[in-house]
Amino acid sequence: MTGPKASVLSGEPSGAQTLMVIPTYNEVSNIPELVRRIFEAVQNINILVVDDHSPDGTADLVEKLAGTYPNVGLLRRGGERGLGRAVTAGILYGLEHGFEVIGTMDADLSHDPAYLPSMLALVRNNDVVIGSRYVRDGGTVNWSIRRILLSWLANRFAAALLQIPAHDVTSGYRLYRRQALEWIPMTKIKSSGYSFLGELLYRAYRRGAHIVEYPIVFHDRTLGVSKLHHREIYVGALNLLRLRFSMLRA
Repeated sequence: MTGPKASVLSGEPSGAQTLMVIPTYNEVSNIPELVRRIFEAVQNINILVVDDHSPDGTADLVEKLAGTYPNVGLLRRGGERGLGRAVTAGILYGLEHGFEVIGTMDADLSHDPAYLPSMLALVRNNDVVIGSRYVRDGGTVNWSIRRILLSWLANRFAAALLQIPAHDVTSGYRLYRRQALEWIPMTKIKSSGYSFLGELLYRAYRRGAHIVEYPIVFHDRTLGVSKLHHREIYVGALNLLRLRFSMLRA
């Protein structure tokens, strides 16, 4: 494992104190462009790619990129794959290495790094910043009406169920201040896939995290293969129901 370390810490997080966690599986065609665009947006930010043993050589390419970009790190994961497990590993790395802000974003170029400076400005005074498709000026590109409606309904359901004041509960484009994460028992989170994102947000909010949303336009991938299937949305809904009622009994 190779990875960046945080710079001198202060009360006002900067790019040098920020770690962007990027989970990958077969993203060799997208990762070089994403890394380039992230550093164009925020020069001194840190990146940790968490790769789930991609057979297409994503991890090997990231190691080569680290020779050009010193702030790029790689965490190779073995065992069972999954978005939740990969993000958990990246967040734990960020906490252990002293980063004041830990962010997440997709590797498929659907999350535009150009939004990062504005999101970083917001996280100075908020605990969680969500890059949101479902607030004013947000949206999606190259999605069918059916997919947009299904995603919107899933987010409305999740927000109402978990009583979270957010419109885009399943967005993977986020920034967290470390105090919103360090008390969460990360290894005990049971959800996987995109329901993991809902559970993480729910646990942060229950502990008093202040959440804000920043409008983003989500661009559907043009290279590689999507890992999101409709079945995952329904399974995710069941996972969130389990979470809600288990927390009520706690």
